[in-house]
Amino acid sequence: GDLLPADGVLIQGNDLKIDESALTGESDHVRKAVDKDPLLLSGTHVMEGSGRMVGTAVGGNSQSGIIFTLLGAGGDEEEEERKDKKG
Repeated sequence: GDLLPADGVLIQGNDLKIDESALTGESDHVRKAVDKDPLLLSGTHVMEGSGRMVGTAVGGNSQSGIIFTLLGAGGDEEEEERKDKKG
């Protein structure tokens, strides 16, 4: 169960299966291969196999970073609405 630290493209893999439930909610493991579905996303876990990838995005620019940013921004808007209603 290694956690992927960055988004990337698979360039070499051996029977690689990824748990993407943290991002998609889908509980089934996703098979990844160089010729079919090579995109790997940060915040997901390697469940089987091995592989190498070229990183394409980290931190706030990765898919999980974008999601966390949007969730954080939504919380700020809700807090501002509550302040406006009180005052």
